Amino acid sequence: MELIKAVDVKIFPYRRLKPETTEKILNSIMEYDGILRVMINGNSIPKVVGYGPAKGTQVNHEDRKVIKVKNDSVELRVSVGELILTVKYENLDLFLEKLQNLLENTLSFGFEVSTGIFTKTNITVSDYLKIGYGIDNTIDPRLIGMVDPKAKSQDTVKLIGD
Repeated sequence: MELIKAVDVKIFPYRRLKPETTEKILNSIMEYDGILRVMINGNSIPKVVGYGPAKGTQVNHEDRKVIKVKNDSVELRVSVGELILTVKYENLDLFLEKLQNLLENTLSFGFEVSTGIFTKTNITVSDYLKIGYGIDNTIDPRLIGMVDPKAKSQDTVKLIGD
């Protein structure tokens, strides 16, 4: 497995992003060179109320939509509060410059952009449990740490435009 020097870039908007804004930002970002992985974080938007007096009722939240990213459909299951992008290190300066321009032209409110390591970089116990032992040399580095042991991977991980 080839080791890729990469860094994470966290975009933290001061407001939650609407699906349309998220779609626009993601499609623009996916055109940039050096993108390895994109994670969308935020508060969960369930399809059905899980507890309380309304348990079992449908939740009709306006932000739970299907968006198109590089012609692939992605269901937003969260109210988008931050984006974490993993970028090849050698592309970082140009990437940050393009990203800053994109966000300033797209968002009408403030945001912060931070660089660092915000995602797992080593294979986790959950990876071993979900995928199996011996994955050290066969796992796609973009999938390290993306395993949710309580969920089906196809529900939480979407590979776009390989």
